[in-house]
Amino acid sequence: MNKRSSASTRIAAVTALVLAVVVVLVVLGSAGGGGDSSSGKHQHNGKSSHGSTKPKRHIPATYEIQSGDTLISIAHETGVPVREIEALNPAVDPQILIAGETLKLR
Repeated sequence: MNKRSSASTRIAAVTALVLAVVVVLVVLGSAGGGGDSSSGKHQHNGKSSHGSTKPKRHIPATYEIQSGDTLISIAHETGVPVREIEALNPAVDPQILIAGETLKLR
């Protein structure tokens, strides 16, 4: 194998690799919804949200931890902020939630 063909083969391989990376980045960028004009923008539908009142959600006194639960998922499900759950349950390690354990929510 002579040096000339080896060098040109290496240049072709590097060029192909760079081109492949560019193609992957373009595909991932377009699949991420970057062209969606409504993402991250507030759309006004003509109704004022200042006067509307949401019905208050009943917050249960306790919550039984299910397998796979996290404090964030519990907060979303119950409407109680994570910090409040942590403050009401200081003995609970938020990294190790045990299924069947009961958390205070109020």
